[in-house]
Amino acid sequence: HAGGTMSPCWPGKPWDSSRGAGPSGWGEGRLGLPTELHLVALNSPLRGDMRGIRGADFQCYQQARSMGLTSTYRAFLSSHLQDLATIVRKADRNNLPVVNLRGEVLFANWASIFSGNAGVFNPSTPIYSFDGPDVHPSASCRPEKLVWHGSSAVGIRLTSNYCEAWRTGDMAVTGQAALLQTGRLLGQHARSCSNSYVVLCIENTYVGDATASFVS
Repeated sequence: HAGGTMSPCWPGKPWDSSRGAGPSGWGEGRLGLPTELHLVALNSPLRGDMRGIRGADFQCYQQARSMGLTSTYRAFLSSHLQDLATIVRKADRNNLPVVNLRGEVLFANWASIFSGNAGVFNPSTPIYSFDGPDVHPSASCRPEKLVWHGSSAVGIRLTSNYCEAWRTGDMAVTGQAALLQTGRLLGQHARSCSNSYVVLCIENTYVGDATASFVS
């Protein structure tokens, strides 16, 4: 996949089944509708050349499916097609908590991420990748860990800072990223698109053919 490289700081160990049923059964109400929105990282960091927003969305979809997660997941990125703040449907932006794969709350709801404080969260609450590991920086690793988002502090697309709509890994082009350890998911740091950074995926409650949007 485009730009994906496994890092020695990102071991990619499988989900520990001894912890229980794993992530697939969490967060569903009686009718099978989500009662929370999971925020999960792709298993490997990516450069800015993700084959566009559809390429990034497809990796979220594919990796969620490979872990037995039946909800649709979309990339936590602004692009030429969308502002990050609008990815989750309007009806779910204020009433569902945003949680990690173990159900620990990261944000009170989706809208709170875009309230103007650059997505402040508790950096001690882990954000897990689909195959298990926490993607936060650790003492044994590089001290900084960045997340691509391509957005302003309120989730609006930054057309000069989203790696040409996530189609280039050119060193001279920049994308907007956040430093995880600052506890601001929409921190404003412009970085070269040649860097490999975390890409997050947000659970989405839209129903229908999840693969339809990936067909160009």
